[in-house]
This record gives sequence, C-alpha cells and structure tokens, in this order.
Amino acid sequence: MSYRTIEYGNLMHDAMRGLIRKVLLDVEEHGLPGEHHFFITFDTLHPDVEIADWLSDRYPGEMTVVMQHWYDGLEVGEEGFSITLNFGDSPEPLYIPYESIRTFVDPSVEFGLRFETPEDADEPDADMVEIDDDEPGPSDTPKEAEIVSLDKFRK
Repeated sequence: MSYRTIEYGNLMHDAMRGLIRKVLLDVEEHGLPGEHHFFITFDTLHPDVEIADWLSDRYPGEMTVVMQHWYDGLEVGEEGFSITLNFGDSPEPLYIPYESIRTFVDPSVEFGLRFETPEDADEPDADMVEIDDDEPGPSDTPKEAEIVSLDKFRK
C-alpha cells in the first residue's frame, strides 16, 4: 500500500490561478470596471514568460506591472495571458503565464493574492495580501503601466 497525501498547497495555488484567469476573462470581455486596477508581480525568469529583452535586462528576476488606464490586446488563455502595456510611451507586448505570477493585487477593493516561491518556504503556502486603508486613491495612481514595489502590500 503506497502512502499518498493531499497536496493542499498545490490545490490552493491552482484555485488562485483559476480565480485570476476568471477575473482577466471578465476584463477581456467587459473591460476594467469602476476603479479596479491590478498590480501583477511575476517571475521574469520563468521559461514561458515573453517580454522584451530590455525589460528582462532591466528586471532580472521579478517585475511588477500595473494594468489600469491603458492596455491593449488582452488575450486570456488556459496557461497565461497576453497584453500590451505602455512603458514610457513604448508599447510592449507581454506574455505572462499564471505559474509565473507571484502576487496579484487589486488595491481598489483591498484584495490580493501571494504565491509561495521556493525561497519563501518558511512562510505559509498562500496568503491574502493585506492592504493598508491609507493607500493612495485612484486619482493618485499612475496612468500608464509602471514598475512598482509591492513591499508595502506584503505582510
């Protein structure tokens, strides 16, 4: 008789990635509603990530993008999504696999997800990210995609 366990951590990650996919599918079909916007941090070294060379050179390891006022070509697939974001008046296409996502935050409703990485092994498998109530409001947020630090969103 073999010993088998239920991989709750993996199941939770799959469910969280499914949630992100469903949210992006809705945005693909209907656009971003109200004040919703996303900070998406992902592993730029993931083998299936597709970003411009200058972005991977500038952000070796981790990058956070903002999906808010201007984005184009959002296409949501089973394994990841494609989107074009504006980096200082330079539109760049990106492909981000769900498995590469480290955090997904919608500060407009104080919602966030964080995925464990091997270097986070001493932390819980999956956590909700707490967002302070005194975060800047929509009028203070950037109007283009930009790289931001999510340290203020981490526990």
